[in-house]
Amino acid sequence: MNIAILGAGTIGSTLGRAWVRAGHTVTFGVRTVENPEVQALVQELGGIASVAPVAGAIASGQVVLFAIPGQAMEATIAAHAAALAGKVVIDAANRIGAATMHSFAAFTTHVPTAQVFRAFSSLGWENFARPRFGDIQADLFFCGPDGTARAQVEILISDVGLRPVWVGGPEQASLIDALTSLWFTLALGQKRGRHLAFKLLTDDV
Repeated sequence: MNIAILGAGTIGSTLGRAWVRAGHTVTFGVRTVENPEVQALVQELGGIASVAPVAGAIASGQVVLFAIPGQAMEATIAAHAAALAGKVVIDAANRIGAATMHSFAAFTTHVPTAQVFRAFSSLGWENFARPRFGDIQADLFFCGPDGTARAQVEILISDVGLRPVWVGGPEQASLIDALTSLWFTLALGQKRGRHLAFKLLTDDV
């Protein structure tokens, strides 16, 4: 897949590395293309990764991952609404301190045709870099519309090394955010460490 990653911080760069290893083509969309850290990341990843302004990255992506600061989400969505129309979008940004951590309302307002998923928001980046705990594979809970786009997102989650667990449609975004709050409480509030993830256990597992 051609994936646009908006943002090249710890979340964006960690996922980008995993997806390049899995054979996907990644374009990082950033405000400053000349940023030395971003240029070094692209050189590290070789010929199937590139960097572009945000608009150019969105245009190139079959899937667009938002890994930018939460406070920049609505303005970025509004500014690039036309380019995002009809795209598969993953909201991985957390709007800490806002009424909701997710940005589904902004997508509904500005880009109602986008197929928006909430994923990669409920765990720290360390769990994307090391998705296994001994012989146990961590799960990633996510939500978004059912269908072909969901299958694409599940592939991307699996390619990071996590097991995808779909919890339902976009109306479940607040449920994913509750997991995010739980992760912050356990990992940071209780100081259990950032390499901490969740696992769904059933009689079928």
